[in-house]
Amino acid sequence: MAEQSLAQLPITAASGPLSKAVRRSEGVVIPIAALLCGLLAFSLFLLVVGKSPIEFYQLIYKAGFGTAFSWQNTLSRSAPLLLAALCVALPARLGLVIIGGEGAIVLGGVATGACASLLMNAPALLAIPTMMAAGALAGAVWIGAVGAMRHYRGVNETISSLLMAYIAIAIMNQLVEGPLRDPASLNKPSTLPLAEHLRVGSLPGMDVHWGLAAGIIACVFSWILIEKTSWGFAARIAGGNVRAAQIQGLPVGKLIVGFTALGGAFGGLAGMFEVSAVQGAANASIAAGFGYTGILIAFLARQNPLAIIPVAILLGGIEASSGLIQRRMDLPDATVLVMQGFIFIAILISETFYGKLRIFDPDGWRS
Repeated sequence: MAEQSLAQLPITAASGPLSKAVRRSEGVVIPIAALLCGLLAFSLFLLVVGKSPIEFYQLIYKAGFGTAFSWQNTLSRSAPLLLAALCVALPARLGLVIIGGEGAIVLGGVATGACASLLMNAPALLAIPTMMAAGALAGAVWIGAVGAMRHYRGVNETISSLLMAYIAIAIMNQLVEGPLRDPASLNKPSTLPLAEHLRVGSLPGMDVHWGLAAGIIACVFSWILIEKTSWGFAARIAGGNVRAAQIQGLPVGKLIVGFTALGGAFGGLAGMFEVSAVQGAANASIAAGFGYTGILIAFLARQNPLAIIPVAILLGGIEASSGLIQRRMDLPDATVLVMQGFIFIAILISETFYGKLRIFDPDGWRS
């Protein structure tokens, strides 16, 4: 018995790093498999409606990734998605499911438009940072309020954030069509157009605005915050077991409000860049559904801020192809949204497989 136990020691010791590596791969393999299953299910849907899945995916590649122009269009669409996904991913580390990031984006855009109207004659070095701060503050207050209601009043954050997104859109419509409206905007009510020197320009050598760089920096910052700081460690503990975190004396309330507010601030920045770099004024176009696409990106990336970057670029390319698909295949513009729905359902189903597949259990290989 002793010899048998000693003989097994090297295997057990060697399996430690292997077990850790294999179990970590679970967070990569399962989302990719879910993505492929979602695309396969959508392919069956296309066949039912009499369209070719092969042609559909070829058009996605051509419009989203086939040329340098396509890549620039994809990256431009990815910029707000990076920030919108963080609005979901950061609170998720505390076990919170925030699906109302659209509200932060909308109010961040309105705050930017209002701020730009007041700072038309101010120098860009003062006005643009002020616009960024206003957009981030609006989003932080809005989503931070969801976290506060969750912690102090026990209000379900999923429902409240979704309802508050609709309230935010109503507030935007009221302001843009009322006190903030530019009298010259007849068919499409908007705030006053931004002065040219307040428009955010493009990255050097690219036709992609600075929102992309801001989104990537925000993702890297969020990863460092979560993985390398005591605040991130405390958030992971609170997300795993709130009661245990309270017993250990962790400031659970501050963590919940802080992380939701930070996620909302990133959502507000997405609205700021949409107004200052794309639309040129705050109007109904900023309610473009970026917050809802951000939910899919965050879930597909497993709430990992670094993984959000490639996933957002993938979804940005898919959304960039919607116009070409509509023209070439005679499909509705919402077809891409239907595909995203198939993918999201596959992602939700895949959640039931984590920790249950034998292939990710090295100890089971020897049994």
